Amino acid sequence: MTASRSVRVGLVQMACDPDPAGNLDKALRLARQAATKGAQIVCLPEMYRSRYFCQIEDHAHFELAEPVPGPSSDAFGRLAAELDLAIIVPIFEKRAAGLYHNSALVIDGGRGEIGMYRKMHIPDDPRFYEKFYFTPGDLGFKKFPTRHADVGVLICWDQWYPEAARLTALQGAQILFYPTAIGWQPAEKAEYGRAQHDSWEVIQRAHAIANGCFVAAVNRIGFEPDPAHAGQGIEFWGQSFIAAPDGSILTRAPADKEAVIVQSLDLTRLDFSRTHWPFLRDRRIDAYGGLTRRFLD
Repeated sequence: MTASRSVRVGLVQMACDPDPAGNLDKALRLARQAATKGAQIVCLPEMYRSRYFCQIEDHAHFELAEPVPGPSSDAFGRLAAELDLAIIVPIFEKRAAGLYHNSALVIDGGRGEIGMYRKMHIPDDPRFYEKFYFTPGDLGFKKFPTRHADVGVLICWDQWYPEAARLTALQGAQILFYPTAIGWQPAEKAEYGRAQHDSWEVIQRAHAIANGCFVAAVNRIGFEPDPAHAGQGIEFWGQSFIAAPDGSILTRAPADKEAVIVQSLDLTRLDFSRTHWPFLRDRRIDAYGGLTRRFLD
C-alpha cells in the first residue's frame, strides 16, 4: 500500500474594502493565521487588494494596478520567507503603460516568486466588465512546483472552462486553485441565486473528478455597491471550498463571514482516483482536433 503524502492547504476568504493598504494588511494577517493553523500553501481571493471595481468602466480604477515587484510581491515575499509558506497572491497587474492583467503570483517560501499566471478567459457581462481593464493572459496554462505540491492556478471566469482545467492537470498539477470574485446581483438572487451558486460549485467539482485532482476555490464575501447605480451591486457569496478527486466537498466556508479554512489533502488519492477512474488513460487524443476551432459548422 502506498504511504499517505499530505499537504495542508489554507484558503483566505475575506471582505475587501476600498482601501488597498488596509486589504493588504488584512490579507497578511489572515495568511499568517492560516500558517498558524498549519497551512503549507495559502491562497487569497481574486484581486484581494481592492473592491471588485469591474462593476463599472472607469479609467480611474487603473490607479489600483500594481507592478511586479510591487506592494503585494514585496509584502508576501517577506511573509512567505518568514513562515516558510507557499502563497498564491492574485493581483491587478500593471505590466506596462496601458497594459494590464488579472494575474496571480506564486511565491514559495524563501525561494521567492516561482511564477505567475495571467487570467486567460476575460468576461464582459453586466457588473463584470473585465474586458475594459484586462488584456487576456499570454503565459498559457501552467504548473507551479512548490516544495509541498505541484499546483495550478486559474482565476474566476477560467473556472467554467474544462479545457483550462484539463491542460493544467495534464502538466502534473495536483491541486487546482481558483481565486475568485463571484456573487449574486440583487435583482436576480431570488429567482436564479440558488442555481447560479450550484452551477459554480458543480462545475469545479466536475473538474476535480474529470482530472483526478483536488480543486480549491477561494471567494470573497460582502456586498459591494455599484458606484453608478444606487441600491445595486454584487453580493459575493463566499462559500470557498475544497473538493477531492472524487468530487466530494472536504471543507466549505460560510456564505457571509470571513474565514480561514485549513484542510489536509492526501496526495496519494490522485493515483488512486486516476487508476480507478482512468479518464486520462482513455482519452481519444486522436479525435479532439475540433477543440481548436471556434465552432464546428
